[in-house]
Amino acid sequence: MDYDVTDPVPIPADVEVPDKVLAGLTARQVAIAAAAAAIVWLGWMAARHVMPLPAFAALAAPAGVAATALVTGQRDGLPLDRLLAAAWRQARSPRRLVTAPEGIPAAPAWAAAGPQAPPPAPLPPPWLDVSPDGVISLGAGGAATVAAVSTVNFALRSPAEQDALAAGYGRWLNSLTGPAQILIRAGRADLSGAVAALRDAAPALPHPALEQAALEHAEFLDGLAAERDVLTRQALLVIREPGHGSGRAGGGTAAARAAQRAGEAARLLAGADLQVQVLDGGQATALLASCADPSAPPLPAGRLALPGQAVTSQGGPS
Repeated sequence: MDYDVTDPVPIPADVEVPDKVLAGLTARQVAIAAAAAAIVWLGWMAARHVMPLPAFAALAAPAGVAATALVTGQRDGLPLDRLLAAAWRQARSPRRLVTAPEGIPAAPAWAAAGPQAPPPAPLPPPWLDVSPDGVISLGAGGAATVAAVSTVNFALRSPAEQDALAAGYGRWLNSLTGPAQILIRAGRADLSGAVAALRDAAPALPHPALEQAALEHAEFLDGLAAERDVLTRQALLVIREPGHGSGRAGGGTAAARAAQRAGEAARLLAGADLQVQVLDGGQATALLASCADPSAPPLPAGRLALPGQAVTSQGGPS
C-alpha cells in the first residue's frame, strides 16, 4: 500500500549551539583571538626598538599557534579552551572523596608526626532532598523532576502516522525552555511476583489445560530468573530547572517551574502517543537509590520513604 509522505517536521538538532558573531566565530572565540592579538601587539610595541620584526615574529609564532588552537581546536565536540579549563580543575580537585557532611576531622597527633597523604575531601551529594510530590532539590543547581515515559512502535506506523508522531514530538522539543534529558535505563527484573501470581491463579482457571499451561509458564520464568540476569528497560524524562531554590525540597521558583514543565511535557508528548507519569517522592527516592547501587535487588513496590521520614516496622513510611 502506498502512502503520501508529507513534508518533514523541522526539529532542532542542538538548541544550545552558540551564535556566530564574526567571520564564523562565536563571541568566546572572538574574545580569545582579540586578547591574543592584543598581547602580541603590545609585545611588539615594547620590543620593536631592540629587535627586528623577523626575530620578533619567530618568537611570537608559538603564541600565535597556541591562540589559533584555542580558537579553532575541538575534541569530542568540546572547545579546546574549555577542555583545558576542565583539565585544570580536575588536576586541582581532590582524588579521594568520602561521605562526610559534617566535615573531615583532623588527623590525631600520633598520625600527624610522619609524612601524610593529602586528606580526603567531603563528597558533595548529587541531590539535597526530595519533596513528597517528587521534586528533587539540587541546591545551587536548581530543581529537577523525573517522569516515566512509555514507548511507541514507530516502525509499524504508516508514514502519515509517523509524521503525526514526529510532529507531536517536535512540538515538545520546540517548547523547551530549559534543560531536559531522555534516559534509557536498564535494571534487574524481579520475576518472583509474576511467578507467585501465576501459581496462585492457576487452580482457579476454568480448564485443566490452562492450569497446566500457567504452571509450566511459572516454572519457565522461575528457571529463567535462576539461570540468567533478566533485565528491564525503562525510559525516563528528566526535567531540570536551573536557579536557586530555597533550602528545602520543593521550595523556590525553580522547584515550581520544574513541576510545571513536567506537566507541560506530559500534555505535549500525549500528542506523540506517549504516556508520561511524573514520579512522586517515594518513587523518585527509590529511583535515586537504585541508580546509586545498581547491583542491589529491585524494590518490590518501587517506592522508598523520603529522606528524613520515619519508617514503621512494616517497612513503609509512617
